[in-house]
Amino acid sequence: MQEILKIIGVAFVTAIAALLLRSTKPELSFAVTVTGILVILLFLVDMLQSSLIVFSKIAELTGVENGLIKILLKIVGVGYITEFGAGILTDFGSPSVADKVSLCGKVVILTLSFPVIESLLSLIQGFLQLL
Repeated sequence: MQEILKIIGVAFVTAIAALLLRSTKPELSFAVTVTGILVILLFLVDMLQSSLIVFSKIAELTGVENGLIKILLKIVGVGYITEFGAGILTDFGSPSVADKVSLCGKVVILTLSFPVIESLLSLIQGFLQLL
């Protein structure tokens, strides 16, 4: 709970500072925004490290291949990073570029998901052969 309050606090300070600077010094407004985003991402890195340990334990307990868990985490990461990047581009007045980033993120997710789909199809094929 404390982490999210820190993140929201940094976000509000960043947004207010960028808004105040936008009319007088737009280049400084951009720098403040990027700095605030980097601070927020640093908070996230700490939280993600503990989450990765939990996913590793789940993989061990369930017997799911560690590679599949890594792929699923990459897919989620690409989705979040893509959404984050597209949001920033939209905020800075480039919605068409944001749309292209979203499209590229979807293609990357599709490409990353091929091994998971292949594994699922192999599992289904094994079940069908048992029948």
